[in-house]
Amino acid sequence: MTVLRVDASIQGPASASSALADLVTAELAAGRPDETIVRRHLGDQPLPSDAWAAAAFAGFVPEEQRTDAQRDALALATELAEELRTADAVILALPLYNWGVSQHAKTWIDLVIAGGGAGTPLLEGKPVVLITTRGGSYAPGTPKEGWDHSIGYLRRIVGDVWKADLTVIEREFTLVGVNPALDAFTEPAALLKKEAEEAAVAAGRALATR
Repeated sequence: MTVLRVDASIQGPASASSALADLVTAELAAGRPDETIVRRHLGDQPLPSDAWAAAAFAGFVPEEQRTDAQRDALALATELAEELRTADAVILALPLYNWGVSQHAKTWIDLVIAGGGAGTPLLEGKPVVLITTRGGSYAPGTPKEGWDHSIGYLRRIVGDVWKADLTVIEREFTLVGVNPALDAFTEPAALLKKEAEEAAVAAGRALATR
């Protein structure tokens, strides 16, 4: 089994989403140590932001008339789509930034769609663990309810368009202990962290038994 892991955090070793993905990966490796894990870290090595436009328009231009930039962008888009298509399972660690999907993750998604075709079920029936983290809380009744424009979009793309067998792990209040304004939420934040970690371990074990 080949597992593709994609991270999009810009937090480096302090990343809450990557920490959860590490738990999933560790449990998978413990159960199936011979599996191949392909890693792509969009935060550490971001994709070129102008590649999507070049790749998208290249499809409307005869091959012999494409510019070098269009050829390179289309080759990148095809590579990313094939990387996703050929994976047997996927781990996505995609945190919420500025109330939406990070530019790194959005560029990757757009390029995959350009390379694989709009509406193509690249992950049909395959297990995908989607991890998303949020610095504050966006739960019903909170001041920021309705401000999370990331998770619905990700569910639509990964689950509805790419047709993955989707497991979602969410963790809120990751900025408790970092932002003093959130100090009053120390207890619920600790509980949410524990629940997310337990869910990540369970997801990794589930991948190992498939």
